[in-house]
Amino acid sequence: MPEVDRITTSHIEKQNHTLRMHCRRLTRLTNAFSKKFENFEAAVALNFAYYNAGIESTFWTVEDLLKRCGE
Repeated sequence: MPEVDRITTSHIEKQNHTLRMHCRRLTRLTNAFSKKFENFEAAVALNFAYYNAGIESTFWTVEDLLKRCGE
């Protein structure tokens, strides 16, 4: 059960900001966009995998990363 008095949007807003800064495809007025939605999904998935790499208990190979990003 979450503590209702501690619920805030700050954490998700910070995550959104970090994602926008790391993945320029998500910012406005840029030419780094994906024409295909599949490429956009892959870029965002790779960004999350890279950003969260420090919390994984095992080392991922590139093959492991591609398998998980393709799910």
